[in-house]
Amino acid sequence: MEHSRLLLVIIIPLFLRFREILSEGDNANVPLFFDYYKESCPLVEQIVSRQVEIAVLKEPRMAASLLRLHFHDCFVMGCDGSILLDSYEGMVSEKLAGPNANSVRGFEVIDTIKYYLEEACPYTVSCADILTLAARDAVVSRGGPNWQVLLGRRDSLKASFSGANTYIPSPNSTLEGLIANFKQQGLDIGDLVALSGGHTIGVARCTSFRDRIYNPNKLSYEEKYDHYKRYGTFRRILRSICPESGRDNQLAPLDFRTPARFDNLYYINLVEGKGLLGSDNVLITQDEVGVIREKVWDYASSQEHFFNSFVNSIVTMGNIHVLTGAEGQIRRNCRFVNS
Repeated sequence: MEHSRLLLVIIIPLFLRFREILSEGDNANVPLFFDYYKESCPLVEQIVSRQVEIAVLKEPRMAASLLRLHFHDCFVMGCDGSILLDSYEGMVSEKLAGPNANSVRGFEVIDTIKYYLEEACPYTVSCADILTLAARDAVVSRGGPNWQVLLGRRDSLKASFSGANTYIPSPNSTLEGLIANFKQQGLDIGDLVALSGGHTIGVARCTSFRDRIYNPNKLSYEEKYDHYKRYGTFRRILRSICPESGRDNQLAPLDFRTPARFDNLYYINLVEGKGLLGSDNVLITQDEVGVIREKVWDYASSQEHFFNSFVNSIVTMGNIHVLTGAEGQIRRNCRFVNS
């Protein structure tokens, strides 16, 4: 009996101290793990993968939407699932911000995944981890690379409407603006070029590329003096899709060669001056030093090299300002903070 009491005297203070350490909020050093849900939800990856597969089979475009959802989440306060929150009690949703409104999609797919995970492992898997896994599975579903996903993120208690309007890159960004934007997230020019390759799948609305085809100030030297009519022909095709006014929601593929396949042809398009968005073409046209242009050529020449770099960069992006330990929460419904 005395021995048991002694153990309690030792264990209880240690437990209380451990709980105190977790509650202090200094969880930046709490790592993510590959097997984070091995005991608590062993089928998490199979459940997410299956639902992504179903969603992409129904609508191939959904693969790009899920990848973009992860990107837009991570660039605002970090990879914390804040983009999934609906407006509530004075908090304005990031969904309503300029870069996201009537544009970002895939929320219903995340809802479905969350439903099945709550059935299998209640109150266990975070919405932030669901977004990260779904992005990986979306890339794989379109023929892209596979990789292990570090897990253990927790969900934000708030959204940032202003952050979404500030930190998500614009389709008309200059190269200088893109570099600065990525640098704010702890990402370098290598990450910028590799992650831009996500535009090898998906589509964009007319409003996103109208400035690129009608604004004479956005024409590169090669486009202005197009002796072989290479650039003019492509621009005429885009103008037939997107007039100077009207048809704002008309869609065009980001990669006109293989729009539904994750490959390196996006970079070949850039080399030929046939990137859809202004923010794509500036990787070539505004790189005075040539370092970025060289990376574009490397990826255009080797799909394997692009895949390896993309994986490294998206894993790095997936670690931006993550909430771990006792930070945030595990939402029961990805659209709302737990009451």
